Amino acid sequence: MSKVLIIAEHLNGQLNPSTAKCVSCAAALSPETIDVLVLADAPDAIAAEAAKISGVARVLTVARAENAQPLAAVLAPQIAKAADGYSHVFGPSTTYGKDLMPRVAALLGVGHVSDIMAVDGAHSFKRPIYAGNAIVDVEAPSDQTVVATVRTASWPTATSDGSASVEVLNIDVALPSHTRFVELQAASSDRPDLQTAAKVVSGGRALGSAEAFDIIYKLADKMKAGVGASRAAVDAGYVPNDMQVGQTGKIIAPELYVAIGISGAIQHLTGIKDAGTIVAINKDAEAPIFEIADIGLVGDLFQIVPELTTAL
Repeated sequence: MSKVLIIAEHLNGQLNPSTAKCVSCAAALSPETIDVLVLADAPDAIAAEAAKISGVARVLTVARAENAQPLAAVLAPQIAKAADGYSHVFGPSTTYGKDLMPRVAALLGVGHVSDIMAVDGAHSFKRPIYAGNAIVDVEAPSDQTVVATVRTASWPTATSDGSASVEVLNIDVALPSHTRFVELQAASSDRPDLQTAAKVVSGGRALGSAEAFDIIYKLADKMKAGVGASRAAVDAGYVPNDMQVGQTGKIIAPELYVAIGISGAIQHLTGIKDAGTIVAINKDAEAPIFEIADIGLVGDLFQIVPELTTAL
């Protein structure tokens, strides 16, 4: 039977919803047990959140001052030590997980499986390749620990009606000193996080300027939605790159995605293909975005978006 260890992602004392999506993926293995590992300087509040995730048997906590910041070089040796006895070690396919999990795999001397979108067996998985245009079957060695990242856009969030036990885990391992935390520079916003928002409004190159992007913000605020952008809008300097949605940006799966002035290049469509409902507004009736949109409106965004905002 499989035993799965999931590495919790958290920030500022709060558990990231990606952890509950990893639990959904782990549950597809029908494992003997699913445990969650929380590494932090003060893990109690985070562990309490993780303990509520349905399907989790135990939450293991490692409290060390060095874990105050999510440095992959510092966390990976602790995870590799904690992984003893587990058949699978999963992390989210977010910036955090993509940075961390390959290091864990290297320390364990095994290969790494990326972006699990479906489980076919204990060691058989599906993952997207070629910007999501093809799905490949991956077979991991059955005699080795499976270290993998879970494509969070492909899995539902596990419910929070669980009551797992919380246990302190003492790990005696030397931590590297060649990587150290200096400072964190991050944009702050009152809007929902782009990767976890239920609704997202994105703008494209057609906005024409950073100032014009204000109509996207106003509509998003009225909808209480996150704000994204196409790569073209980011490259043009309208918005910062942490708002980019697509193959080279963020892969998201909101319930509602509104694409405004976005033509729909394949790289952008890769980032939104798992969205529930896609709405497109574009003056070009032949724009590729309309091929995948559930609702399409052809017209001038500078007229339509303010009208829509006022109507809401």
